[in-house]
Amino acid sequence: MISAHDTQLAPTLPSPACGGGFVSLVRTAISTPACSQTEVTFSELHPAISTPSPARGGGLGWGQAASVVRNVTTVLFMLAMPAAICAAADAPYPTKPVRFIIPFAPGGGNDIVGRMLGAKLGEAWGQQVVIDNRPGAGGNIAAETTARAAPDGYTIFQFNIANTMAPSLYKKLGYDPERDFAPVTQIGSTPFILTVHPSVPVKTVAELIAYAKAQPNKLNYSSSGNGGSTHLVTELFKTMAGVNLTHIPYNGAGPALTELIGGQVQLMFLVPATALPNMRNGRLRALGVSSAKRSSLAPELPTVAEAGLPGFEGGAWYGVVVAAKTPPAIVRKIQADIVKALQLADIRERMTAQGVEVVGSSAEQFARFIKAEISKWAHVVALSGARAE
Repeated sequence: MISAHDTQLAPTLPSPACGGGFVSLVRTAISTPACSQTEVTFSELHPAISTPSPARGGGLGWGQAASVVRNVTTVLFMLAMPAAICAAADAPYPTKPVRFIIPFAPGGGNDIVGRMLGAKLGEAWGQQVVIDNRPGAGGNIAAETTARAAPDGYTIFQFNIANTMAPSLYKKLGYDPERDFAPVTQIGSTPFILTVHPSVPVKTVAELIAYAKAQPNKLNYSSSGNGGSTHLVTELFKTMAGVNLTHIPYNGAGPALTELIGGQVQLMFLVPATALPNMRNGRLRALGVSSAKRSSLAPELPTVAEAGLPGFEGGAWYGVVVAAKTPPAIVRKIQADIVKALQLADIRERMTAQGVEVVGSSAEQFARFIKAEISKWAHVVALSGARAE
């Protein structure tokens, strides 16, 4: 901000030396509205401007005026830059379609949640939200695409638990989950349900742990694949319970569930959408939910922690991030509009039907959550020796 004292210096410049246009240029620069957060004074740019010349009765000397002439380009540039930055930050958003990258194929739970949210954002913004499914490599392809996108808010990404496991599972990763993204909000979470085949003679988590300890390596557990969330959640259970279970990985959750129902494997952590129907028709037995508190989806089930393994917690979750260095104002708008959408009754009802419990956190809360998840799964991977295929 230019002070009133500085605005009185321009008339003391001798126009014959500089040309009559110089005074006009300085006055124009002084009156240019810059960013309100930025303060620039002429005295900071050149000491001669605020130092009266004794030889000319307090005005600027010819040499000093020449020095100011050499600095006028710098003056104008420094004043113009904050204004340009502010203009960009204050521009309306969005003014064109927004790409929403989902790291899984169409039709799955992640895709359904993403499409529901994308539709509501499109209505709120008056712009199309284009769903871009980028499956493969455990979500890493989609993450790398987002990390390389322009930091302008026009590419948003459905970040999830797999992206916090990836740094520990892959020797080479094309992105850093903390450095390359700006967290926006956690959309929701989905607890896993610890289920066993009815042939296993246990009815509680405590009984399962005792049975596994009495017969080490007799129980097999299935997962959707090496390095997947159902794999690592079970490894976390093994580590905390001190039991030996044999891992049987499958190519996807569907085949793993089929083998569990058929009795070829004895236990698995399942999402509610698949666990609850099979629990209620008697094909599987549910022992507890993996979340820190009981789930509204199945309030009759205790948590694994309260049923025999204190401190246990691990579940799937979804969130939204954008490329790092996206303007904070845009991040705040996306976050606010997502949280507003998540409060709509129809969205909450449809997400509950998908087994998702709505969260809607702040960007700062989500950043802390991501950091904690990365640390937790790094510990599990180190203990288990798990590696992605």
